[in-house]
Amino acid sequence: MTTALITGATAGIGAAFARRLAAQGHNLVLVARDTERLRDQATELHDRHGIEAEVLSADLSTDGGIEAVEKRLGDRRHPVDLLVNNAGFGNKGRFLEVSMADELTMLKVHCEAVLRLTAAAVAGMKERGRGGVVNVASVAAFVPRGTYGASKSWVVQFTQGAARDLAGSGVRLMALCPGFVRTEFHERAGMGTDNIPGWMWLDADKLVVSALEDLGRGKTVSVPDPRYKALMGLVKIAPRGLLGGVTSRTGRKYGPR
Repeated sequence: MTTALITGATAGIGAAFARRLAAQGHNLVLVARDTERLRDQATELHDRHGIEAEVLSADLSTDGGIEAVEKRLGDRRHPVDLLVNNAGFGNKGRFLEVSMADELTMLKVHCEAVLRLTAAAVAGMKERGRGGVVNVASVAAFVPRGTYGASKSWVVQFTQGAARDLAGSGVRLMALCPGFVRTEFHERAGMGTDNIPGWMWLDADKLVVSALEDLGRGKTVSVPDPRYKALMGLVKIAPRGLLGGVTSRTGRKYGPR
């Protein structure tokens, strides 16, 4: 039986990955900061699907938290076959309205943690000749959206480059770029969502089904919904100045997740 490790596993897209993978019979390593919530989730998934669900409490904004997950990913006796780097957050406010400490924390979680955990997982996967990594980015990676968008753009570029370097190794890497998803993401950041049209919201469980299908097809970037695929097509041909104006008016705080 294979094992998947999911960061940010207790809510939103991470929880949807956990539900789907457990239903498919994968054992899980669930990573988040809230130990009690992790234990409740692990018990529920074990009881419902008969899988083993390991709990790993870690704060990926700290070196200690990242190191704890690196250590688990490097355990050759209990290998991880699929890594889902999902942990992330948004900051409310535009550039210079957000503290530098919060900006740097975002880069720590969105970039450094993704880099280090991907490297820790892929080392063993490459030796075994199989495995997969899903790095959760955002459609915000393709438009000017301050530190959030820049960090997600880094995730996309890093994942594509690493996938190219690992071609033929049996290890698949994919950047998942969702749009607005009904999760706790905006509430935790204190962000309003009243100005987001209803048609732009995605269902986390359906998104995960599509993402896993794309991973199986060998895609390196997944935009898992026809609506957002169409929007991203328009983004490619729109003038950068126009995109900057639109994203400025909608506000950096509305970064999709």
